[in-house]
Amino acid sequence: MHRFYPDPEKIRDDLAYLTPEDSRHALTVLRLKPGATVEVISGGLPWLARIVGEENRIVCVRKLTPLPSTEPKLTVTLFQGIPKADKMDWIIQKATELGVSRIVPVEMERCVVRLSRTDEAKKLERWRKISREAGKQSGRCVLPEILPPMPVRQLIMQDFLPALNVVPWEEADGFGPLALVKAHPGAESLGILIGPEGGISPDEIGLLKTRDFIPITLGKRILRTETAGMAAVAALMCLYGEMERE
Repeated sequence: MHRFYPDPEKIRDDLAYLTPEDSRHALTVLRLKPGATVEVISGGLPWLARIVGEENRIVCVRKLTPLPSTEPKLTVTLFQGIPKADKMDWIIQKATELGVSRIVPVEMERCVVRLSRTDEAKKLERWRKISREAGKQSGRCVLPEILPPMPVRQLIMQDFLPALNVVPWEEADGFGPLALVKAHPGAESLGILIGPEGGISPDEIGLLKTRDFIPITLGKRILRTETAGMAAVAALMCLYGEMERE
């Protein structure tokens, strides 16, 4: 079934209006007509809906029945050291699919890429568009919040830090995802910090430990930055029971 995110400012009781982009896609590409059944995301919930018409090429749908939420109970924030090239695009896409709630690009000592303010604005717009498309494909009810990049020293002072935070580190021994879940079985929010291609410096590890970030291992092999985050998210989602269907 085709899935859309209506314009949040144009939801009136049981009626919702798609964004111009989604309306164009529905009318021109998919050739949907009044009476067609679709799924829309409204108020953080998926709804079965029916197209009732259009106004100035903006599609109007009527919400019919709420559907079960697809959002995980575990709130995961991914702190991602900014990687080279277009790797962040892939990370944003996959993190959205896996159920991450917030993504924060982090400027770290060994980051090769340094974004200017102009580049940052363009990247944010692109990343949010990628996340929106990934959310449609994967059935997300709430899209991840994507924050502007910030230095690691600024990050550790933020009020939004989850109650439990981990940092996969190649020098961490004997304490991995399974041990973490056994030590913190009732966690409701979790932060995962991933270093860039060059890894995390000893000074940064020391800094993170001052804010109770727990170094963990992801095994004997060294993972690429774009692999490490997804491996950590998937493993912890699984161990906290988020890979089951109720």
